[in-house]
Amino acid sequence: MTLLFAGIAVATEATATTGRWWWAGVVGALWLASLFNMINREYGQTLLAPDRMQFSTLVSRRSIPWSEITSIEPRSHQTCGGAWWEVCVRRAKGRSLAIPGIFTSRRGDEVFEGNLTVVREYWARATAPE
Repeated sequence: MTLLFAGIAVATEATATTGRWWWAGVVGALWLASLFNMINREYGQTLLAPDRMQFSTLVSRRSIPWSEITSIEPRSHQTCGGAWWEVCVRRAKGRSLAIPGIFTSRRGDEVFEGNLTVVREYWARATAPE
């Protein structure tokens, strides 16, 4: 994705002699937004408490009770540059959310699988009938 935006930036810079400098600004802003999104997902943190999950990213804080979660599943994404995986929680009400900090671009990553297992265990303990 970065190479795509860099190529577009170079192409628009080449056409800048015609007075279309704003294209370079638009492409640069889109590239920065995608870069920030990637960093925000990678370096976010998730705290697992007995009654809820607490998400913490560079720009937001969110807390979701275990009782609102209907499933926890890995999600894969294919791009021209390769594949990457993240873990998402599906909520009873609302859209599914990616869990910050659980992210990989390696197939069969043991750390990723271990983190997925830990989150599922917390969820199972919290929703188990007493």
